[in-house]
Amino acid sequence: MSYRDKEAPAAAVIAAMASSSVLSSLSAVGREQLAASGGWLNLVPGEMLFRAGDPGDAVFIVVEGEIEVRNTTPGGRDIRLVAFGPGDLVGEIAALDGGSRSADVAAIRRSRLWRIPRAPLLAALEAEPKAAVALIIELSARLRATDAALEDKAVLDLAGRLARMLLAEGYGRTVALTQTEIARRLGLSREKVNRKLHAWADEGWVELSPAGIRILAASHLEAMIARRQQQ
Repeated sequence: MSYRDKEAPAAAVIAAMASSSVLSSLSAVGREQLAASGGWLNLVPGEMLFRAGDPGDAVFIVVEGEIEVRNTTPGGRDIRLVAFGPGDLVGEIAALDGGSRSADVAAIRRSRLWRIPRAPLLAALEAEPKAAVALIIELSARLRATDAALEDKAVLDLAGRLARMLLAEGYGRTVALTQTEIARRLGLSREKVNRKLHAWADEGWVELSPAGIRILAASHLEAMIARRQQQ
């Protein structure tokens, strides 16, 4: 992990903050002051940003790349919970209450983040309540998404969850994900995902290629999801 605490924020940092659903609610001066309190953090693919149980002493804004929140099954398989890209805040819950991190977070490609210590973050939110409200709205949206994912897991079988993910990721275009990555996101084995995708390819619902998975019959996948939700 490469970390440079004293480097001044680049224009890319200010731009990422301005695109953030939370930090964009700060005034331009507020964003500049908050950015001045931070420092760069560079991650290579697979490198951990933090682990569950680590202290929540800072929040991070993704400037470049992509990171993911994950947990690990008893069998040692990593399951992707959610991913974050440029402009997204990461680690805000623990930074707000000062508690420990609740999940593992790692880079899935080369990434640059700007680390903002907890104290300046809290001071900025207290100084500009509009940003605090924006953060509450963002946390509420993430909670709703988590609830929806848990409901899908409880109601939908493998086929339903796979169809839901493909439609969300690639409606009208190719889903550029490997079967291994799809399996990891869904918490399933690659073999089960492979069998289901090939069955759908035989039916003419999807097309499999080195570039990814192209949906050919979205209506069939949507109908299948609806049937499983009614069962």
